[in-house]
Amino acid sequence: MTSRPRAAKRAAAAAAPAVAVHHAHAGHDHPIAPRADEHHAALVKRLNRIEGQVRGIGRMLAEDRYCVDILTQVSAVRSALDALGLELLEHHLHGCVQQAVKSGQGEPAIDEAMHVIRQFAG
Repeated sequence: MTSRPRAAKRAAAAAAPAVAVHHAHAGHDHPIAPRADEHHAALVKRLNRIEGQVRGIGRMLAEDRYCVDILTQVSAVRSALDALGLELLEHHLHGCVQQAVKSGQGEPAIDEAMHVIRQFAG
């Protein structure tokens, strides 16, 4: 399988038609606003970077690199995933949970958010 250079991939992604992004969960399905759409694209970009880091760890293992170097990269990936998760959680609290509270559905939304927060804490 051949891979395109990074610049070609970016150009192809930029040329791709815009797709309406929807945010769906717990009975909610609403389009993401343009500003939120940019945020979504930034999150996808971050996740792609993390994916590259994970592939790098795979290469390090295949090359039988020094264990401490590999462990350092594993730690970096975990940290990057935690940061991504916290950003998603913040977005959820300021958007979805806030809207649920305004519409009188705050209790289940807060319960759901607390469940996720406990997962991060544990």
